[in-house]
Amino acid sequence: MKINHVVKTLILSDFYLNIGLGLFGPIFAIFVTKQIQGGSIEVVGFAAGITQLVKVILEIPIARYLDKNHGEYDDFYSMILGGILISLAPFWYILASQTYHIYLIQASYGVGLAFLVPPWYAIFSRHLDKLHENIEWSFESVAIGIATAASAAIGGIMANRFGFNAVFTIAGILAFFSISQQIKIYKDLKEKVKRGTVKPEVGAL
Repeated sequence: MKINHVVKTLILSDFYLNIGLGLFGPIFAIFVTKQIQGGSIEVVGFAAGITQLVKVILEIPIARYLDKNHGEYDDFYSMILGGILISLAPFWYILASQTYHIYLIQASYGVGLAFLVPPWYAIFSRHLDKLHENIEWSFESVAIGIATAASAAIGGIMANRFGFNAVFTIAGILAFFSISQQIKIYKDLKEKVKRGTVKPEVGAL
């Protein structure tokens, strides 16, 4: 089947992003408890909570702001900004030594998610190929599943053999590569999108 350029690019970029971020998912708690002064399982829990709290506070206001324009270029810039903030997190972990460093990084990560998630879904939904919505959302879900499963195993092996910093470095590089791929869709975006409609486009794979 044919998948248009936007959908294909966003799926691939999300695949790379989830591989990168998934590398340190399984070992994050060990990193905090062993490498961070005052680190504990409680700190890990608070860190995860901070990310989600910041995300849920900012996500709807950002989405409402983006919807006011009814174009895709502001969505694009928001998505890229969010991706950059998320991609910086693994590199900041390398420099972290105190619990408050972890909290600040997690807060920044939450800000990145708030800027990235709404426009990503919006752009992806608008460009779904007509009559292929289910399969294209399934491709996205499968890509995330494969990336998460593979990165979890690889991340543990890398951390054991090469240390935490190697994992964070590779994770950050993959995350930035993912965001760089999203830039490719710029030429496919629309200056204005009719309010309340989704206009699918059909292109070549």
